[in-house]
Amino acid sequence: MSTVKAQASADQAGAEGSEQYLTFMLAGEEYGVDILRVQEIKGWDKVTRIPNTPPYVLGVINLRGAVVPIIDLRRRFGLEMIDFGPTTVVIVVRVAGEREERTVGVVVDAVSEVYDVGAADTKLPPDVCGSVDTVFVKALATVGEKMLILLDMDRLIGNSIIDQPAPGAAAA
Repeated sequence: MSTVKAQASADQAGAEGSEQYLTFMLAGEEYGVDILRVQEIKGWDKVTRIPNTPPYVLGVINLRGAVVPIIDLRRRFGLEMIDFGPTTVVIVVRVAGEREERTVGVVVDAVSEVYDVGAADTKLPPDVCGSVDTVFVKALATVGEKMLILLDMDRLIGNSIIDQPAPGAAAA
């Protein structure tokens, strides 16, 4: 999907009172992220490991001169690990950090679809939401017969991962 097409589609959806979500598969469930946060979708490639990072931070990649951390969402959610396959992709998203917006990649099993989701089709998550801590869940959405888990990428990735100083680094 090109960034230009995604932006144009998202602009149109916003004008109609709905939001667009890029959905992806993870352990048989379909999750969605606000399409306006998506910078690009890349096939899985090797990362450079960084010591002293949480287990779900696989490492970093060089994305056109920017160093981008890569998060494995299966590990982040405590799901069963599987080997990466031909449908495994990295969704590169922008998240709000404490000091500035950051770019982060998330590894998912496969990209699914783009859906228009109206406010009437969303519900707040219940107190218990399976294997996903509900603090990361923005809403649950019904699209046709499907239930989508819409993620709050700022809470999922934001300050807890990308704004922490490296161990031993002096505070600014």
